[in-house]
Amino acid sequence: MEDKLKIKISIADRVYPLTIHPNQEEGLRKAAKKIEATIKQFEQSYAVRDKQDVLAMCALQFAAQTEQKNIDKSSEMIEAEEKLKSLNDLLQQHLSS
Repeated sequence: MEDKLKIKISIADRVYPLTIHPNQEEGLRKAAKKIEATIKQFEQSYAVRDKQDVLAMCALQFAAQTEQKNIDKSSEMIEAEEKLKSLNDLLQQHLSS
């Protein structure tokens, strides 16, 4: 059984202590860096000073990216299924001849 790891993640000038599995550390640290970079970008681009507004904008952006990826994957799956069905139909035609 893996031991838990205690780490501290800093987001928007606040430190969050977390107890995680060691294999989660890299992903959490990368996510925190991405959030910090996005916060900095929003603060510079829109002169937003309220951290809550900036964090809400970050949350919206990340959620929108996730949803768009889900939509794209769904369309790719539908397209792949259609191609597989066409291939299957073609194979069936040749096998039955």
